[in-house]
Amino acid sequence: MALKDFIVMRVWLAGALALCAASCFGQQVPIVQPGAPGQANKMLTPATANGVKRAPSKADVDFMQGMIMHHNQAVEMTELLKVQGKDPEVKGLGLRIDVSQTDEMRYMKQWLTDRDLPLENDPMAGMDMSKNPNMDMSSMAMPAMPGMLTAAQMATLRKAHGADFDHLFLTGMIQHHTGALTMVKELFSNPGAGQDPQLFDFASDVDNTQQAEIDIMRHMLKEKK
Repeated sequence: MALKDFIVMRVWLAGALALCAASCFGQQVPIVQPGAPGQANKMLTPATANGVKRAPSKADVDFMQGMIMHHNQAVEMTELLKVQGKDPEVKGLGLRIDVSQTDEMRYMKQWLTDRDLPLENDPMAGMDMSKNPNMDMSSMAMPAMPGMLTAAQMATLRKAHGADFDHLFLTGMIQHHTGALTMVKELFSNPGAGQDPQLFDFASDVDNTQQAEIDIMRHMLKEKK
C-alpha cells in the first residue's frame, strides 16, 4: 500500500471511530416515570424528563389539593352505599368508584408530598393574624369543589335506604362526577398549568374515567324508571 493510500485509510478509520463513539456515548439513557393509578410506567428521555422537574403552577397544586377533598366525599358516599343500598349493579359500580378513588387519593397525596407541598390548601397561609385578632374565621373556609354535594344533600342520603338510596346515590354521583370534569377543564384552561407529565396523565385519566362512569349511571337511571 502506498504511503498516500495508507494516510487516507488512517483518516477514514479515525473518522469512522469518531462517529461510532458519538453514536454510542451520545445515546440518551431512558428514564422510568411511574404511571398514574392503573397506568403503565413510561420511558422518558432526559430532555422529556426535564418537564417532570418543573415546579408545578398554583393551578396544578390547587387541582390536586381540591381533588383530594372531592374524592374523599365520593368515597364517603360509596361507604353509605355498602350498607344502605339495594341494587347489586349500583353496589358493584360503587365498589369500583371506591377502589379507584381511594387509590387516586393515595397517588395525589404522594404527588404533593414528593414536591414538599401541603395536602390541603390553607386559606390563612401568609396572613398575619396579629393584625386582625378579631377576624371572623367562618368566612375563610375553603369553598366547596364543583359538583360536591351540599350538607343537606348528604344528610338526605344518610337517611335513605333501599331503592330510594340507590336513586339518590346515582343522581348525586353524576352531579359529583360532572364537577370533577369541570375541575379538569378549569385546570387545562389555566395558562402554564398541566405541564407536569404525571399530572397531565392523571387529570386526563380522571376525565376519561369519570365521563365513562357518568354514562353508566345515566343508563342505570333510565333502566330503573
